[in-house]
Amino acid sequence: MEYEIIRQQFFCCMRRGTVEEEILTLGIESSCDETSAAVLRGGRTILSNVISTQIPIHQKFGGVVPEIASRKHIVNIMPVIDEAVRQAGVQLKDIDQVAVTYGPGLVGALLVGVSAAKALAFALDKPLIGVNHLEGHIFANFLAEPELEPPFMALVVSGGHTALVDVRGYDRFHMMGQTRDDAAGEAFDKIARVMGLPYPGGPRIDALAKEGNPLAIDFPRALEEKGNYEFSFSGLKSAVLNYINSEKMKGHELQKADIAASFQHSVVEVLVEKAFDAVHEAGRDTLVLAGGVAANSGLEARLRERAAETGIRFFYPNRILCTDNAAMIACRGYYQAKHGDFSDLYLNAVPGLGLEEK
Repeated sequence: MEYEIIRQQFFCCMRRGTVEEEILTLGIESSCDETSAAVLRGGRTILSNVISTQIPIHQKFGGVVPEIASRKHIVNIMPVIDEAVRQAGVQLKDIDQVAVTYGPGLVGALLVGVSAAKALAFALDKPLIGVNHLEGHIFANFLAEPELEPPFMALVVSGGHTALVDVRGYDRFHMMGQTRDDAAGEAFDKIARVMGLPYPGGPRIDALAKEGNPLAIDFPRALEEKGNYEFSFSGLKSAVLNYINSEKMKGHELQKADIAASFQHSVVEVLVEKAFDAVHEAGRDTLVLAGGVAANSGLEARLRERAAETGIRFFYPNRILCTDNAAMIACRGYYQAKHGDFSDLYLNAVPGLGLEEK
């Protein structure tokens, strides 16, 4: 009953003359260590996108500490929302709908954003939209490329997930394949930590790799057979760790640049090969890159090079939209609302939420 009331509120708003292009969506993101709020007009015009990062806080621990992240979100969430509304040049009462990440992520961190969104939706009497964080990363490409329309293939590469998704429509997804174990971003962070590089490790590996020889060390690649779109990076991670330990036991000085370059090369080549195989299998002419690892310059360059060779259109978001941000959540929420996909006030955090077939 409550769900139907929310639908009626939204479509009543539409009948009163609020055209789709003028709908204001407040997006809220708090899945990990960034507190973010954004306001979008329509589905693709960013009026504000405020991000408060906790990276300096977690660097001393070598990674995100969930309890600390949750506490900082509690402190930051309302000031960040207020600033996003202020920068957008609107007032809270002008907001038409509230979209929020409800998973995947750290459960305590997610609950902060979900609680704030539910409170605002209730107080303002506005529709609430629970958004899958991973779908949000895919939809960041709509903000970066205004002319982009489905269908297209999406390569999602983040700290917790690696997947190939055939985006058949704004609300239709087909999972081509995903990781069986470690995600690519997780492997980057773990290898960086073993090499003594500061958090976050992914950008450090990327920078160091530019100084090394990508063919110096022949690290293994898993599941390379044609037609297999699943990923596995645990074996590669173990191989790199074993190599580092072996070199230390022999008393050899670690050639960190070569290790970083060879490791990144193995990851990137697997991602690129599977992505373009999936593009051709699905009959698509467009590939988009999504997720935090999309900011990796080696991956972006290799995908762009292969796209030019094969005549495939290739898009990826700018660095701000690659990271966790609320603009992508608002964008995904807008298109969910167009399909009548709202949440009720019983919405809860789902830390293990995955990408699902739709």
